[in-house]
Amino acid sequence: MRRPVARRLQATLATAAVGAAICVALPTSQASAAPGSASGYATQNGGTTGGAGGQTVRATTGTAIHTALCTRASSSTPITIEVQGTINHGNTSKVSGNSCNTADGVIELKQISNVTIIGVGSGAVFDQLGIHIRDSSNIIIRNVTVRNVKKSGSPTSNGGDAIGMESTVRNVWVDHVTLEASGGESEGYDGLFDLKDNVQYVTLSYSVLRNSGRGGLVGSSESDRSNGFITYHHNLYENIDSRTPLLRGGIAHMYNNSYVNLYESGINSRAGARAKVDNNHFRNSKDVLGTFYTSEAGYWQVSGNIFDNVTWSARSGDNNPAGPNPQSNTTVSIPYSYRLDGASCVPDIVRQTAGANKGLLESNGGCSPTNPTPGPTNPTPGPTNPTPGPTTPPPTNPGGTNLSLGAGADGSSKASGTSYGNVIDGNLSTVWSPSGSTGQISVKWGTATRIGSINIREAAGSAGTVRAWRVLNADNGAVLASGTSAGVITFPATSLKKVTFDITGANGTPRIAEFETYAG
Repeated sequence: MRRPVARRLQATLATAAVGAAICVALPTSQASAAPGSASGYATQNGGTTGGAGGQTVRATTGTAIHTALCTRASSSTPITIEVQGTINHGNTSKVSGNSCNTADGVIELKQISNVTIIGVGSGAVFDQLGIHIRDSSNIIIRNVTVRNVKKSGSPTSNGGDAIGMESTVRNVWVDHVTLEASGGESEGYDGLFDLKDNVQYVTLSYSVLRNSGRGGLVGSSESDRSNGFITYHHNLYENIDSRTPLLRGGIAHMYNNSYVNLYESGINSRAGARAKVDNNHFRNSKDVLGTFYTSEAGYWQVSGNIFDNVTWSARSGDNNPAGPNPQSNTTVSIPYSYRLDGASCVPDIVRQTAGANKGLLESNGGCSPTNPTPGPTNPTPGPTNPTPGPTTPPPTNPGGTNLSLGAGADGSSKASGTSYGNVIDGNLSTVWSPSGSTGQISVKWGTATRIGSINIREAAGSAGTVRAWRVLNADNGAVLASGTSAGVITFPATSLKKVTFDITGANGTPRIAEFETYAG
């Protein structure tokens, strides 16, 4: 694959020098919480509040950031870390503690929750050093620049991703950040914003992604379809080869983004992904929407977009652009409220508001920038899991036809010797188990199906293993019900194409024999 970004930038951009003194995090006397609150899918699943309500500390080195995480009372104690100055390999070391799991050469947000990282003062730059979020929830990153992170050459960090999330991550809001590289894969860079291996409920807003071969992906391979419910709004993608983003499975909502100089492809919806693409502005670019480099189709719903000097290649083989006259081939229901700017003014409003050090300005929904409305001074952080519902399910089985028979099934992972299809075969002797103690199993139909109850039958000898769960409308990410023991679960009747049983806590490895679905 050609690398136009690399060629254009090689002669003009250089990586920044590293080196800064290491210091410790200093607690401030009072929290200086930034105004504004999460938007998009980050508002779902209990919401995203980061470190609100906790202590605020100041950090000028990566080691100080790790120290702040590691000296908390627990891995879920809320904290806001205000970052100023340049964070690099020379000042970022591993710190140990019971409330953290850090590493050298990368800002590691691993197995933690309820954290905000925000740039303050003259700015915060993560130079050649990426931010890695893994097995974590309720994280906010705002007003920082991450640049020139490499996966090959020297130095390397975070697999070459500026911001990367993987392995069961929930509720992350990334806002007013600048993510940039100085070339493509051949120069050692990878994605600017990558999500993989079960990452859900994420919003990227008012940010700049530029000068890279790869903007970002959702799903690391065609089989990694456990990710989804991602919102991208009021972002600038500029001077990028492809992946703005690449979607594999799941649902994404792109609105009011400005795309300029996309050289090979743009929004690449693949492997069953569904993208809602509203009021975006595409300019001086090629193949900005479609399914590319695979025969496994993705889908899109389009409205209000402007295509200015966009060229479209011919459809052939695994190259299936949506243009030259993009039409919707799916519908996507969005569970949160949002305001659309007209696509004609998107380039201007994004130029004024997107990126670090822009004063956290937002659009007022009328194509004008405005200061965000401050949120609560001390909001209560949202729980990692929704509040459990009744612990005792109804004692009788639902009546009517089990709609799972003849349907399809998939999930987030499966243990050896088990299968997703085992939960819809009507046979209590066959089971599905996740690869660990938590995971998701879904039943799906080709057309919208109305259901109002499900029956989760644990295998013989495994009753009581499931200790916490949610039922999700997989079409839009809405939580239909939550609780603490399997069995019959009822909720307001809903028409959907896919329903998910999300096991968030268990006493051992769950063994699910049947996932029955009923209309009432």
